[in-house]
Amino acid sequence: MKTNRPENPHQAALLRLLREGPRSRAELNDLTSDAAAPSGHAYGTFNWRMSRSKLNAALDRLVDLGLVESDGLAESRGGRRSGRVRLSSATRFAGIDIGATSVDVAITDGELNVLGHVSEPCDIRTGPAPVLGRVLDLVGKLREQGLYTQLNGAGIGVPGPVSFAEGVPVVPPIMPGWNRYPLRETISQELGCPAMLDNDVNIMALGELHAGVARQVNDFLLVKIGTGVGCGIVVDGKIYRGVSGSAGDIGHMRVDENGPLCPCGNNGCLEAYFGGSALAAQAESAARSGTSPYLAERLAAAGSLSAEDVAIAAAQGDPVAIKLIRDGGRRVGQVLAGLVSFFNPGLVIIAGGVARLGHVLLAEIRSVVYRRSLPLATGNLPIVLSELEDIAGVVGAARLISDHVYSS
Repeated sequence: MKTNRPENPHQAALLRLLREGPRSRAELNDLTSDAAAPSGHAYGTFNWRMSRSKLNAALDRLVDLGLVESDGLAESRGGRRSGRVRLSSATRFAGIDIGATSVDVAITDGELNVLGHVSEPCDIRTGPAPVLGRVLDLVGKLREQGLYTQLNGAGIGVPGPVSFAEGVPVVPPIMPGWNRYPLRETISQELGCPAMLDNDVNIMALGELHAGVARQVNDFLLVKIGTGVGCGIVVDGKIYRGVSGSAGDIGHMRVDENGPLCPCGNNGCLEAYFGGSALAAQAESAARSGTSPYLAERLAAAGSLSAEDVAIAAAQGDPVAIKLIRDGGRRVGQVLAGLVSFFNPGLVIIAGGVARLGHVLLAEIRSVVYRRSLPLATGNLPIVLSELEDIAGVVGAARLISDHVYSS
């Protein structure tokens, strides 16, 4: 397993700059000759003062390592045209997003453009062997399509707490049989490349940071509402994971001490009130009690209900479905209001499968947050839905491993 890596921080930062797209050597000189790094999350922190000769030497060495290649000549800026450089066109990353009920796999180039993306249903509760078998089959399917011959790295996200340093899930509530499974090591060995593992919400936040609505925002929160509820925290352009990696696990914040039992074993957690599983259970209860004839009809036809059924019912004007969404949005807003007052983010993104309930949910969350948070924290605070939808996780997973590969 051989993957070339930059040899010093200057080379690493140049690679991260080129991850944003090809640039001329003159443009790179403009960016790196200043005494201080330009603002923005893509650049990292170190002494940015580089002479033109040092810059060219660093770029030439990256070409020798096969990490960078020539990209023709740039437009003239009044003198001799500068040579353009880009990341190697052979660079390939795998982004793997393992969810509670599905698996998504993508292959990207070095700039994290998605070259191919496949997805299929998969139950995380079946355990590591069956799920990883499906992951490897999907990666193999993309290889058969000619998208790569050798991977430079693989990023992985899972729906549970992760020890980032060890690359293992740790007591994940909805992942029986996965506790301390050597997931990072297994994927690395199977694919023959470096691998990195993180919580699925963190990789979604990285996806938004790279290609979504947060591209120009250094401090933001991403709230994923799927089967469970979690929050990705980005501070100064970097994921904040906390001491042990559990930062942002807002789904297990208690909102009612007398509330229903949560999969984590406690009562009254946010996730027990509003996540995909909780919403489906509430919808089935409403259907069986007869309070929602529309949901009762869908239950009779399908045998079970999901959050998607609630969304369809709400779109048809079903008052019970609309109330379920608003009640859930109110509870999410209550938790989020405290986080906004505490963290003072520049943006809040609502993502995940349940977030597709759309603007009824968004309006309720906004209403509660704007009403209950400090005015100074919400005066210029956008709360928006993700625009990346299904690719946020796989792009973020590729960003995760590229951060590792593009580091010295």
